[in-house]
Amino acid sequence: MADEIYLHAEKIDKIYPGTKALDQVSFDIKRGKVNVLIGENGAGKSTLMRIIAGIEQPSSGKLYLQGKEVVFNSTVDARANGIAIIHQELCLFPNLTVFQNLFMASERTKSGILDDAEHRKLARQVLARLNYPIDPDTRVGDLRVGQQQMIEIARNLLIPNLKILIMDEPTSSLSEQEVDVLFTIMRELTASGISIVYISHRLEELMRIGDFVTIFRDGRLVAEAAVKDIDVPWIVKQMVGEGKSYPTRKTQVDWSTREKVLEVKDLTLPKSGGGYLLNKVSFDLHQGEILGLYGLLGAGRTEVFECIMGMRPEHTGTIKLHGKEITITSLDQQIKKGFAWLPEDRQRDGLIQTMDIDKNIALTNIEAYTGPSGLINNGKEGEAVEHMIKDVHIKVADKKLPILSLSGGNQQKCVFAKGALTKPEIMLLDEPSRGIDIGAKTEIFQLIYQYAERGVSLIVVSSELEEIIAIADRIIVLSSGYKAAEFVGDDITQNNLVKASYYGHQKLKEEEAAATAAAS
Repeated sequence: MADEIYLHAEKIDKIYPGTKALDQVSFDIKRGKVNVLIGENGAGKSTLMRIIAGIEQPSSGKLYLQGKEVVFNSTVDARANGIAIIHQELCLFPNLTVFQNLFMASERTKSGILDDAEHRKLARQVLARLNYPIDPDTRVGDLRVGQQQMIEIARNLLIPNLKILIMDEPTSSLSEQEVDVLFTIMRELTASGISIVYISHRLEELMRIGDFVTIFRDGRLVAEAAVKDIDVPWIVKQMVGEGKSYPTRKTQVDWSTREKVLEVKDLTLPKSGGGYLLNKVSFDLHQGEILGLYGLLGAGRTEVFECIMGMRPEHTGTIKLHGKEITITSLDQQIKKGFAWLPEDRQRDGLIQTMDIDKNIALTNIEAYTGPSGLINNGKEGEAVEHMIKDVHIKVADKKLPILSLSGGNQQKCVFAKGALTKPEIMLLDEPSRGIDIGAKTEIFQLIYQYAERGVSLIVVSSELEEIIAIADRIIVLSSGYKAAEFVGDDITQNNLVKASYYGHQKLKEEEAAATAAAS
């Protein structure tokens, strides 16, 4: 059986100041298999993968590649041995095109000159393989997060001697159709002998694609098994102990009797080149209600938030706050009117990575701590930040630490705290549990319920069916820019949500067919 093990990590320790991230971990990557790695944020799984990918070096322990000891001092060393990693946080150049990103550091040349014709041709081929025909000349910064994720995946598929592909949360921004395509590619890779290490917090997804599961807890390897021999409850038990599941909020409130805080009517957002990103979408939101927005990638969920927050001035339709129509001029003005927005991509849009924890939390409310002289009252600011750290249960020893020193779950709490610090009436949460473990998700859910009980009204976007069903009092389904359906109570089921999510696609096809028929 030894020939099935392509890489072996032997008794790996990784020690940071004050923290032992890995404790005597021995781990095998099996040849031609999907090796699933599971654990809560901070369990050590990403640290081990960074060591295998050459990003970091172990404090002690050894790596063996095909039975021979190896030392990777950099990602260059690891890539030379066929090891590549797709990070949870995207590593792309937003100001460059798709093909330039795909071939960064692996450029093709012709007579000493960059061969962009070859770059474009190979880019089209790999994107076609992923069933993702994006124009290679598109600027990456103009793509949505899910599209950028597919570019990151495509870049690693171009490595000629690929032997081990590490995938850290590769589907966190993908639609169901894109996940299906990715899984097909993964099976093609494993069939050719390539090993995949797959990290995800979507447990049902892991059961579908994985061959072997390894579970980490507190820097240690605590369990491993073949996927065919286990189930989801076993995984959850090994990760966090007995009885851990998504908390739900079951209320008997008749929301129609509560005050309408927000009314959105005929929200329409044109698409460049024709068509609509949003097409006459209408809904309302009541005080203390948690309204869910569900739909496939590209359905228009994020665009709804962008229109409400002043990021899309070209939109039409009416938006009323407490029954009075409002004019939307800017993000800053919407915050002052009582809105808070937690963006989908916390690294790009929610945090300033060069700042420490307290400055990130205080940023949107900085005017409240600025005196007539224009100077910030650090004492007043510090008290407010300390209050929010306690209120949203951020696990941090010192608020002056860099924001990136926190786990993904605690970073997300900081984004939540930043919005909550402005004392909003309405919070717009775009994928609030993206890329965090089940324990951190539970804490985020409890925060959402906590603020709803205080009378804050929340709209939550989630791509995960179980999450949105657990979170929401009422759910609106968007599809291809249309409001496809609205569900409440016992009608909120996975079957109903999935069916409705395809409605807009069908309606769009019918309208296009009708327009074509009318033109002819």
